[in-house]
Order: sequence, then structure tokens, then C-alpha cells
Amino acid sequence: MKYRDLKSELQRHVPEGESIVWTGQPKQGIIFRTADVFLIPFSLLWLGFAIFWMYMAGQTSPMFALFGVPFVLFGLFFAFGRFVVDSKYRESSVYGLTENRIIIKSGLRKKEIRNIDLHSSSNFVFTENNDGTGSIEIGPRNPLVHGVSGLNWMPGVKSNTQLEMISNVQSVYNMILELKNKKK
Repeated sequence: MKYRDLKSELQRHVPEGESIVWTGQPKQGIIFRTADVFLIPFSLLWLGFAIFWMYMAGQTSPMFALFGVPFVLFGLFFAFGRFVVDSKYRESSVYGLTENRIIIKSGLRKKEIRNIDLHSSSNFVFTENNDGTGSIEIGPRNPLVHGVSGLNWMPGVKSNTQLEMISNVQSVYNMILELKNKKK
């Protein structure tokens, strides 16, 4: 894995007079989530059926087999490709914390920079795994996505803004609360 200077990557997005006190990235590599217990078998069944259907349809007419190509492509992405896209998405994400804001830089083709004011934001929730990694959700959940929070497995689809899969999540959470309360 190549070294990235996360601080300098975010520095140009920090207003003058503020300094970066913490930087981090999501956990790297292929990650299996809780939803994968159901999604992996389903995606393999989908892919298997789509290939079987194309084969059987191809016995009748090659034109019928072409109809199945999008279903096979979706099955390949659903079974395998989403793990690669998710890994690349997390690899491109960088998180930063200043005295006044949380900065999230993410995106594959286009970079999105989010500046979240610590003092006007509320409802910071963190979840921690046994190894000390975890996620910090920022602000209220999006009501349009709240009912489908199980879609967090899909790359780029999150129920709300978050610092996802960071190491030492408890200390980062405490740092956020400390900085938030400092300006009151």
C-alpha cells in the first residue's frame, strides 16, 4: 500500500486560521458486512439463474440469449464487482477534523468535499467493533434512506453522513465531542 499524506490532501479545503487535528481513512481492502450473509447467496443464485437462462434461451435463439446479458452483468457486479467498487471508494476517502469542522473527501470519478460544522451539528453516534474500529454517524438520518439502511452495503449509498470504518473510533468520537463543547 502506498503512503498518502492525508493532512496535505485536505489542507486546501481548510479555511485559513484553522488547523487539522486528526486525519484518517476507512479500513482498506475487501470488507464483508453483515448484510453479506444474505446477499452473497442471493447474488450467486441470481448469477447462476441468469447464466442458466442465457444458455437455455441460446438453445432456442441467439437473440433471446442477448436479452439475458444485462442480468448476467448485474449478477457479476452484485456477486463480485461491488466488493471491488466499495474497496476503491473507501481507498479514495479521506477524513479530517479541525477545531471547527469535520471534512470528508470521497468519490471515485468526481471528488466530493463535505465540510460539516461541529458546533451546529448534533446527534453524533458511534458504533465500535471488538478491534476498536467503527463508524461515527453525523447528524440525523436521511428520512428518504432511513427505512432502507440495509443498503449500506452498496458503494456510495449511506443512510447518513459518516466517518466509516475508522480505527480507534472511540478516541476520534471523544475528540469530536471535546472540540464541539470547547466553543460553547
